[in-house]
Amino acid sequence: MPPLNNGRHNSETGKNKVLFGFNIFLRVLQSLLIVGVVLLILGGSLALGIGTGYFAYLVEDTPIPTKDELKRDLGDITQTSKLAYADNSEIATIRSDLMRTAVSSENISDLIKEAIINTEDEYFEEHKGFVPKAVIRALISEATGMGSSGGSTLTQQLVKQQILSDETTFKRKANEIILSMQIEKYFSKDEIVTTYLNVSPFGRNNKGQNIAGVQEAAKGIFGVDAKDVNLAQAAFIAGLPQSPITYSPYTNTGDLKEDYSLGLERKDFVLFSMYREKAITKKEYEEAKAYDLSKDFLKKQAVEADDQGFLYYSVLDEAQNVIAEKNAKADGLSDEEFADESTFVAYKNRAKKELENGGYTVQSTIDKNIYNSMQDAVRDYGYMLDDGSGSRIETGSVLMENKTGKILGFIGSRDYNTDQNNHAFDTVRQAGSSIKPVLVYGPAIDQGLMGSETRVADYPMKYRDGGATLANATNTGSRTFQTVRESLEWSNNIPAYHIYQNLIEKTGSDQFAYDNYLKKMNYPASHDWGVEAAPLGTTDVTTLNQTNGYQALANGGVYQEGYLIESIKDNDGNVVYQHEANPVEVFSPATASIMNDLMRSVIDAQITSPFKSVISGLDWNLGNADWVGKTGSTDNYADSWLVVSTPKVTISNWSGHGEANIPMNDGSGDRSANYLAYVINKVHQTNGDVFGTNDRFQLSNEVKQIKVSDFTGELPATVAYQNYKLQSPGKEVTSLWAKNGPADSTYQFGIGGTEENYSDYWRNYLNKIAAEQKKSEEKEKADREKKEKEKSTSSDKDKDKEKTNEKDSEDKEEGKKSENN
Repeated sequence: MPPLNNGRHNSETGKNKVLFGFNIFLRVLQSLLIVGVVLLILGGSLALGIGTGYFAYLVEDTPIPTKDELKRDLGDITQTSKLAYADNSEIATIRSDLMRTAVSSENISDLIKEAIINTEDEYFEEHKGFVPKAVIRALISEATGMGSSGGSTLTQQLVKQQILSDETTFKRKANEIILSMQIEKYFSKDEIVTTYLNVSPFGRNNKGQNIAGVQEAAKGIFGVDAKDVNLAQAAFIAGLPQSPITYSPYTNTGDLKEDYSLGLERKDFVLFSMYREKAITKKEYEEAKAYDLSKDFLKKQAVEADDQGFLYYSVLDEAQNVIAEKNAKADGLSDEEFADESTFVAYKNRAKKELENGGYTVQSTIDKNIYNSMQDAVRDYGYMLDDGSGSRIETGSVLMENKTGKILGFIGSRDYNTDQNNHAFDTVRQAGSSIKPVLVYGPAIDQGLMGSETRVADYPMKYRDGGATLANATNTGSRTFQTVRESLEWSNNIPAYHIYQNLIEKTGSDQFAYDNYLKKMNYPASHDWGVEAAPLGTTDVTTLNQTNGYQALANGGVYQEGYLIESIKDNDGNVVYQHEANPVEVFSPATASIMNDLMRSVIDAQITSPFKSVISGLDWNLGNADWVGKTGSTDNYADSWLVVSTPKVTISNWSGHGEANIPMNDGSGDRSANYLAYVINKVHQTNGDVFGTNDRFQLSNEVKQIKVSDFTGELPATVAYQNYKLQSPGKEVTSLWAKNGPADSTYQFGIGGTEENYSDYWRNYLNKIAAEQKKSEEKEKADREKKEKEKSTSSDKDKDKEKTNEKDSEDKEEGKKSENN
C-alpha cells in the first residue's frame, strides 16, 4: 500500500496549483485593468482633444459680438406699431401677423419669472449660459436619434430666437454656446429672463391675433397687465412658449376652443415644477391647481374695424413710402434706381415689415377734429352731389395748409364700406378747366407773355389736328377778344387754347409748362401735356395733385409737397424719420399774387359757381374770407371740380361717378359749390381758425401795374385801321404784369385770332363808336330842338304876359277915370 502522506501531498500540490493559477489570473486582470484605465484615460484625453479641436473648428469663423451688438440683436424684436393723429392721439395699431408690446422688468410679475425659470431652465441661476451634460445628452440624441434632444437653457433659447436659426447642426449648437456665454458675461440674469419673456411667442389672444411677449399674453388672455397676474395665470402664461398654438385657449377667430384642457394640464405641470423647486409652498400649489382659470379667460372680441378705413390705409401707405425711401438712400441708391418698379416694390415690402413689427409710432399731420368733421360732412351732405339719376355720385377732397403742405384732413369717398377707391389720393381723373391756372394762365403770366387785361381771341375755331370744333363749356365762342380776367371768369376754352399755343410757340416746346412748372409740383408725366386739348384739362390728375398746385399759388408761388407723415419714432422715442420742408419756387411772387387776384374774380363773379353766395349764406364771417379758386368740368359733365383757397389753406373737391367718363347731368358745378360750402362750414364750426377768415391776399411789390387801353389791352397809342387813325381806343384800365409789360396798341393787339377776327372786332368797335356818335348827335339834336322849343314856348309866354300886363294897365286906367268921374 502506498503511504498515506503521499495522498495528502498530492492533494496539497493540487491546491497550490489552483492558488497559483488564481494569483496569475488576478495579476493578469489587474494588469489588464491598469492597461484599460490607461487606455481609457488616453482615449478620453484623445477624445477630449479631438472634441475640443472640433469645437474650435466649428466656431473659428464666428465673430465674438460686443455687448452693444448683443444688446441690439437681443432687442431686435417685433413690436406693435401705431398710427397717430397730429396731436399724438392714436388712430390705430398697425395690423401685423404678430402683436407684441415690450415691457420693463418691474412690469413683469416675479411669479411669471419664477414659473418660466422653474419649468424651462432649473439650473438658470447656476450655469454660465449652458449646461454641459445637457448639451452632451442633446448632441448624442441628435446624432443617434434616440432620447430627447432638449437641454437648451433660457439663454440658449434666447440666442436661437433672436440671433441664430432653428437648424439642428453641430456648428449652430457650438455657436449657440459661444453666444450664450457672451450674453451671460454681459447681462444679468434678470435682464436675460426679462428679454426672453418679451420676445417669446405666447399663442393667440381673444381677437384671434398672434401674440408675443408676456404683456400681450396677460392682456390678451386675462385682461390684466403682466405685473398683476395671479399664480394660476402666471403658470398658464409660462407654459405657453413650449407650444404656443397648442396650449392657447383661443382659435384664430378669437373663439375659445371647445377643448383647452391641454393648456390647463400644462399649467398644472408648471405649478408642480415651481413646487418641486420650492418656489411656492404646497398650499399655494394646491390652491393654484384647484383655481378655476377658465372663468378668467376673456370672451371673444372683434378686431376694431373703425381704424381700417381711408385714414388707416392712407397714413400707413405713406409711412411705408417714407421708410422705403429712407432705406434706399441709406443703401446708396440714386433716385433713378429707387424709381425702378421692382426695386421700389422690394423696398416697400421691407418697409411694411419694419412698420408692422418695429414698435414704431407714426405721427401724421391729420387734425383729428378736422378729419372727423369732414367725415361727418360727407355723411350728412354727400347727397347734395347726386344728380337725380338714381346713381350715386362719388367725391374726394383734400384740405391742405398752404405754408407747410400739411394735409389736415381729407375725404376718400362717400362711404368706405361702399367705395374703397380713395378719390383724394389715388383716383385719377381728367382735370377739366381746373388745370388752367397752373398749366396755362400761371406759366404765361410768369413768362411775361400777358397781363391781367391782355385781350385773347374767343372766336369760333377748329383744332388744327383733326379739324374738330373747339367749343366753350356752353358755346362755341363769344365772338370777341376777352380780357385774360374775363376769360378765366367765364372759364372759356378758346382763349385758354390760344394762350397755351402762344406759350408753346414762344418757348419752342410743347412740354414747357410741364417741364418748368407742373413737374416741380409733382404732377404726373404725360405726353398729353403737349396736345392741343391740354389746356382744356384732358390729362388725368388726382385730387391731391390739384390741391397742391393751388397751394403753390396761394403760398406766393412756393410749392410745399403735400404730406401726411410728420415723424416716425421707435419704441424708445428715438426719431427714425422727421419731415423736412423742401420748398420749391414754381411761380414768381408777382405771378402768384396776380393769379390769386384773377381767381378772386372767378369766385366773386359767380359766373361758373355760386360758391360765394352759398358760403356767405351759411356763415357771413366765413363768406367774408378772401376766397380765390377755380371750377372745372369735363365732357358731358363726367367730372366736376372746385378748388378754393384762402391765404391760410386750400381745399378741393372732385365729384363724379365711380367709373370714369360716365356723364352726370348739367348743374354739377352748382351741386359741387353747395356741397363744398357745407363741408367748409362744418370744418369751420369745428375749428374757427383753420380758414384764416381775416387774412387777405396782397399783390406783390414786384407786380407791374400798368395803364392800358381796355380795348386792346396794350398801351394807349395811335392805331391805324383802314382809313382811320384812332388815338387811344377805349378807356384806361390797370393791367397787372409779372414781368415785361404791354406794347403800344396796334391793329393785331391780342393773343390768337385771325385777320377776319380782328377785322370783325375793329368793325364792331367802329360800328359801336359810330352808333354811339350817332346816338350822341341825335341826343344833341334832340336837346337842341328841345331847347329851341322851350325857348319858343318861353317867348310866347312872355308875349302873353306882356299883353296881360298891358290889359291890366288899361283896366287900371279906366278904373281911375271912373273913380274921378
